[in-house]
Amino acid sequence: MSRSQLAPGVEVVAVPGRGLAVRTADGEFLSVRTGDADPDALLARLTGRAADAADAGPGLDRLVGAFRRAGYLTDAAPDPRWPAERRDVRLLGDPVLTGPLTTCLRAASAEPRPARSLDEAADAGPAAVVWCLDGPVPAGLWDAADRLPERGIAWLRCHREGRQAWLEPLAAVPGDVTSAHVRARRLAATPAHRELDAYWRGPRASGAPAALTAPAAALLAALLADDLARWAAGTPDGGGLPPRRRLRRVDLRTLTVTEHPVLPVPAVAPRPEDAG
Repeated sequence: MSRSQLAPGVEVVAVPGRGLAVRTADGEFLSVRTGDADPDALLARLTGRAADAADAGPGLDRLVGAFRRAGYLTDAAPDPRWPAERRDVRLLGDPVLTGPLTTCLRAASAEPRPARSLDEAADAGPAAVVWCLDGPVPAGLWDAADRLPERGIAWLRCHREGRQAWLEPLAAVPGDVTSAHVRARRLAATPAHRELDAYWRGPRASGAPAALTAPAAALLAALLADDLARWAAGTPDGGGLPPRRRLRRVDLRTLTVTEHPVLPVPAVAPRPEDAG
């Protein structure tokens, strides 16, 4: 029989003298009026310890239905494992980021391996390539990698710009968001587009190095590993923007993550001087 359980982040607590209460994923507490339903039977149903058909009763069924309609209940499923055909992940970039990412991926049962170049990584036929830079992306560096989805290879990347890090969407199939799309969208979204373009192209004068701290590197690695794991297992995101249409900015001073929607940039005809 199918089983149901509380959705991730949702919990039920027994409050002395007041019955049951729900703590939502947002941290809000809501009282549960069980009526004539047995609270223990309700808890068994909500935590997946009893099949949906067990302890059937109109009162209990109404309560379980209310939990489901509110989004507090989901179908129970076995703990997802990283599919074997998607375990081979090749890593490029700076060790300060690829090191903790390797640890996260191995803990999730993936098989990450370092690569010295994009050709080496892609020719191995991996399921995915991840490229992490502890600095801005030099112009043209990721152009060839943007074509990886056309070869059936997922493509994920991140880079740092001073005290901010950018985690770009995972591109899995042709038509997904590429690094070139992200650059174009970011330039279009800022009035300082000339300055941003000049910053990317360099040279840049800098003061004391803005070194990436271990907690910041761990956060970036965890976010990247979660994106890969969800793609590999085909599990939905926990909320917010779709992962393949989501650009994330991480403030490395406060470790605050903000999300921004990003779409592919449609192809346009070349300018006459370019076409000639």
